Amino acid sequence: MAHINLEAVADTLAIQHLLARYPVLVDSGDLDALDDLFTADAHLDFSGFGGPNAGLTEMKEFLKGNLALFARTQHMMGLPLITLNAHTATARTPCHNPMVIEQKDGTTQAWLIGLVYDDEFVETAEGWRFASRTATRVYSVVGLADTPLSG
Repeated sequence: MAHINLEAVADTLAIQHLLARYPVLVDSGDLDALDDLFTADAHLDFSGFGGPNAGLTEMKEFLKGNLALFARTQHMMGLPLITLNAHTATARTPCHNPMVIEQKDGTTQAWLIGLVYDDEFVETAEGWRFASRTATRVYSVVGLADTPLSG
């Protein structure tokens, strides 16, 4: 029977938790809570989406301004490929991100964006944190829905 490395399992689960918390916080608009996920000097590159290639403060401002355009967003994360290396790690995670804009006539327009997140993590005294995140666009599709947006 193979030996199970419980520390590696715990580290992987902690990183998966970070990857799962990020979209919940972004989609709910709780951007200040992102401070708990990233190191103070984290670097984020969203230049492929017209966003900053800078720190978390600039990224939160970018997200705040851009997410205000949408009635709803839903980051649906795929399975991450996590590679552990002692107290650092990397991950590549696909994401499908439908975003809804409510039109003046009550119809909605859906933007479908596919992307990949490439992340670096570091284990800190407070636990695992994002040290860097790069978002790369894979595809974008804009379509119209013909029904009013409802609850």
